[in-house]
Formats: sequence, structure tokens, C-alpha cells
Amino acid sequence: MDESQYDAVFWDIGGVLLDLGSVRAGHRAFVGALADEYDLDEEQALDTWRDELGTHFRERDGNVFRSARAGYERAVAAMVNHEVAEDDWLLAFERATREQLEPVSETVETIRALDGRVHQGIVSDIDTWEAERLLAQFDVVAHLDAVTTSEEVGHTKPDRAMFATALEKADVEPARTLMVGDRYENDMVGASRAGIHTAAFGGSAADAEPDDPVVDHRIDDPRDVLALVGVEAEEWQPDG
Repeated sequence: MDESQYDAVFWDIGGVLLDLGSVRAGHRAFVGALADEYDLDEEQALDTWRDELGTHFRERDGNVFRSARAGYERAVAAMVNHEVAEDDWLLAFERATREQLEPVSETVETIRALDGRVHQGIVSDIDTWEAERLLAQFDVVAHLDAVTTSEEVGHTKPDRAMFATALEKADVEPARTLMVGDRYENDMVGASRAGIHTAAFGGSAADAEPDDPVVDHRIDDPRDVLALVGVEAEEWQPDG
């Protein structure tokens, strides 16, 4: 196979499409707003938020999906010492985070440039509602062919079901597919076990040994994916 040619590209969200620093900023903004409303110490509230979310996900049974929304609700209750109806916190959460969340602009640029050239899918350990609002906010929905979330599948990466579901939607052979991710175990190992080629972009994926067999490509810029699928520089124009 010519490794410069793929028929499908799968993108992770966190750390690949979504800037993780902006996620932390969004959560801090929401906690700050809640602290003002309930007269809480903001730093103490933020510590509680992080501790509760961490515990929520650590309590997950292996790779079984656990809802982030349920974790947010749990963390809110812990901060204010009583349960809060979803209607009383979710809109504030969405508003505060929307103002902070930023995409990895080079990934957005690449997704738009690849529109119509290959199948493009999202494969992400995320709640479906959160994926939908992020993809809409970053204006990439129209350029994607499919979205596979861990909520939909019921498991998180590296579970084979995540990749099998995405491959079924793409109707492309695994060997003709490229997974772009930042997590070594979830993205690189998981995709490789499914027969999918991998591109490591930052995070723990970038820390793999140079000869690691589960990492097929290492990229410093998501736009490097264009060359991996055989798009020449003169064939596309960057945004702006």
C-alpha cells in the first residue's frame, strides 16, 4: 500500500480538534460564575470540581462509557452541598464554556481542506451532546461525514467497538484509514489493534518510542495530514 494514500481520516476531539487549555479555562469560568452565585471560595470550589470529576471517571468500569454530564452534575452538587436541577446549571455551563473553548485552528483548516477528498469521521470519548455543540461551534459539521462518540457506542477507546462502529459508517477498509489522536493507549494502541494506521499529534501519543509499531506517523501540525492522504500543497488554499 502507498502509505501516502488513505480513503478515510478519523479525528479525535480533545487535544486534536479542541484545545485542552481552553477546556480548563471554560471549566474555571463556569466554576467562577457558580462561586459568585452561591458565595463560594472560587479556588476551593475549583478544587472540589476537579476532585469530583476525577473520581467520577476513575470509578468507571474499565472502558464502559460514563457520562461527563453526570460528572458535571455531581461536581456542582459537591460544590454547593446540595443537588441542583440540571436546568439551573447546564445553560450556565454551556454559556461559560462556549466563551472560552477554542479549536486547534490547524485541525479545522485541515478538515475543511479535506472535505470531499476522503471520508472524515470523529472518533471521540465524549458525550454526544457535547460533541455536537463543539463541532457546531467550530463550524466543521458540514465538512464531516460521521461522528462516533463513546456515549453512542457505550464504551471508550481503546475498545474495539469504537473503531468498528466508525469503520462501519465509513465503509472503508481499516488499512486505508488513518486515526489522528493525542493519546497513546486510547488512540494509537486502540486504532492499531483494529488495523487502522495512526498519526500521533501531541499528548502521550507523541511520547512513544521512535520505533513503536503502533505509531505509523508523527505530526507536529495537523496540516501534515494533507500530505499523508496525498493532497499536494498547490491543491488547497488555507483559510483567509
